[in-house]
Amino acid sequence: MVAASPFSDLDHAVRSARDIWFNKVDVKGWLESFAAHPEIGGSSKSISQWSKEEQSVALAAATGSTMQELVEWNARYKEKFGFVFLICASGRGTPDILAELKKEEKRYLNRPIVELEIAAQEEMKIIELRLEKLFKFDVRTTPSETTPQTVSHSNKAEDRIGRIGAHISAASKAPEPPEVSAKLGRTRPPITTHVLDVARGSPAAGLEVQLEMWKSNGKSPSFVEQGSGNWLRLGSSFTNTDGRSGHLMEITEYITPGFYRISFDTGKYAPSGFYPYVSIVFEIKEAQKAEHFHAPLLFSPFSITTYRGS
Repeated sequence: MVAASPFSDLDHAVRSARDIWFNKVDVKGWLESFAAHPEIGGSSKSISQWSKEEQSVALAAATGSTMQELVEWNARYKEKFGFVFLICASGRGTPDILAELKKEEKRYLNRPIVELEIAAQEEMKIIELRLEKLFKFDVRTTPSETTPQTVSHSNKAEDRIGRIGAHISAASKAPEPPEVSAKLGRTRPPITTHVLDVARGSPAAGLEVQLEMWKSNGKSPSFVEQGSGNWLRLGSSFTNTDGRSGHLMEITEYITPGFYRISFDTGKYAPSGFYPYVSIVFEIKEAQKAEHFHAPLLFSPFSITTYRGS
């Protein structure tokens, strides 16, 4: 990543990271990365602030029995595959993680070669989330930090990595400025959703949801560009037993105006239905950046309805 830098924006960095991770890093590198990750709910190694944040939903909702079950299944998984059970846990509860790990046709029953690829994909999701966090902090070199031209390229790379690491560490430990904390009135992310299965008359639990933002220099997404690469992933989650998704983005006082898209994996939830997936695209204007946006989905295998709720 250092050799591929500088990056013009987050999307550029993510594209570079994906190319490096999937095309240039070998299996040995994947396993080395997996080994650095703590087990969800485990206590065998120290855990970084970012890992704590990413696992916060799972740990907050866990009971003593579910946490013990997760620890036991983590051990079974590691014994079978030789590496830690890796999943992008951001916004996911313990029941969702356990279901992904142990249910029939889920991760534990995969062949090792298949599971290695899935784990690498989950790692990439974590990399993308952390790159997004990194880009929220100013890690540009200040004049006092400028490396002399006589320093070798390898030393420059080490120096840049050290500076980025220092920023990450400081950002994770530094308290929020008092004036920001005093104004922060939200208790949930600016964008939320829930799904009701109107065919069954109950919440749709276990349905995967993803939130994206359109990034294209002020240009609006046209009808023909819906599948383009200009959509930046903000987060994903699975609906809980009430049909509500976990956090799809961070809690922030003001949301960036622009176009957003919430997508639902309805094909996996209802394989015999008409919709392989459902996407809701909406616009948030400058005057609305302090408002809350709740976009529910009322779903049946052959009918969908949405509205702006509260």
